Amino acid sequence: MSDQSLVFDRALGRSRLMRALAGDYPDFLLQRVAGDLEERLGAVLRQFAVAADLGTPLPVVGSVLGGKAQQLWRLAEATGGASPDLVGDLESLPFGPGSLDLAVSLLALQNVNDLPGALVQIKRALRPDGLFIACLLGGRTLQELRQALLEAESETSGGVSPRVAPFGDLRDLGGLLQRAGFALPVIDSEIVTVRYRDAFGLMRDLRAMGWANALIARRKAPLRRATLLRAAAIYAERFADPDGRVRATFECVWLSGWAPHESQQKPLKPGSAKARLADALGVPEIRPGTEPGTPR
Repeated sequence: MSDQSLVFDRALGRSRLMRALAGDYPDFLLQRVAGDLEERLGAVLRQFAVAADLGTPLPVVGSVLGGKAQQLWRLAEATGGASPDLVGDLESLPFGPGSLDLAVSLLALQNVNDLPGALVQIKRALRPDGLFIACLLGGRTLQELRQALLEAESETSGGVSPRVAPFGDLRDLGGLLQRAGFALPVIDSEIVTVRYRDAFGLMRDLRAMGWANALIARRKAPLRRATLLRAAAIYAERFADPDGRVRATFECVWLSGWAPHESQQKPLKPGSAKARLADALGVPEIRPGTEPGTPR
């Protein structure tokens, strides 16, 4: 990728994640999506010979898979906590073509610079009829914090810089699945709202998860105290519940798709239907160009 297309300082992000994993990592959001993964995989009535966990910060995928996978490779982007099987880069996967039956990733892929390329690599690593399922943060994530920081910095310093990472839009992410060549792509999202005593509690959790600002375009100087205090005040004014606690939005976007295989369902070709919808509904057919009320 060209330098102009890079969004994240990946080395800085990995360094912060390593420190977070060595400390008291807040796993509330990860545990939530791990429970959702278990429910989603429960509907898949098959076993997987070789599975890979791609970048999930903590080793929660293994317990979710249970007996669904005979072998699980855990790829981490940073060491710390439980030892992974592999340490590598989500933008340069170490798996050969057709080597996996299942690829899973939780709360990791939103931090790559080349998400289209990462999805292509994942699809290539899957055997025919292999499954990919991932959860990553979507565009509405931390919308309250983004708004409060931008307005506070504008008021206190006369200018702004990006403080909260941009996250992918639901429609765009669905398009990336199709472009990567996945069959039967499915995308949906869920809003998870977490409440805090104040904005500073949210910021502490973000740092403890290794999610502090790692944007290449960030202003290198730390936020001024006056800016932080004003941001917390704006946050409390606009996003507090009646009990005084403030809300933080996390949009969890789920992507799933299969490596193409001849056994999979395929859409019918246009005009190949053997029965008319009008007959099934018991109504007259109105063809294009026909005046309403003039059945044919």
